[in-house]
Amino acid sequence: MKRTISTDDAPAAVGAYSQATTNGSVLFTAGQIPLTPDGELLDDENIATQTEQSLDNVMAILESEGADASDVLKVNVYLDDIDDFEEMNETYSGYFEEEPPARSALEVGALPKGADVEIEAIADVSE
Repeated sequence: MKRTISTDDAPAAVGAYSQATTNGSVLFTAGQIPLTPDGELLDDENIATQTEQSLDNVMAILESEGADASDVLKVNVYLDDIDDFEEMNETYSGYFEEEPPARSALEVGALPKGADVEIEAIADVSE
């Protein structure tokens, strides 16, 4: 059975979606942009800072379900500019130091609210 997830430690959904959903075995986060839990958009910051905030949001959602980075199976990273890949990857790798998940990273035409990065994750939350 599907269950929606919401935590105050990540930004509230800004549209018709949930922060995450789960069926009790697999958790899917919504794409997380560099928006703080208080609603501050960090779109003027460098890609490293934007990546860090986006991943902090993903981690907060995982933690609300008792999961962490080691439970992540797959990550999708959407970049406004693929030339930001190296800087994003340097920050990203600090979150997944051991046995990193599968990942796709691609350049897209534009991201919500003018962000430079959006990150979503799929995690194993089975007990």
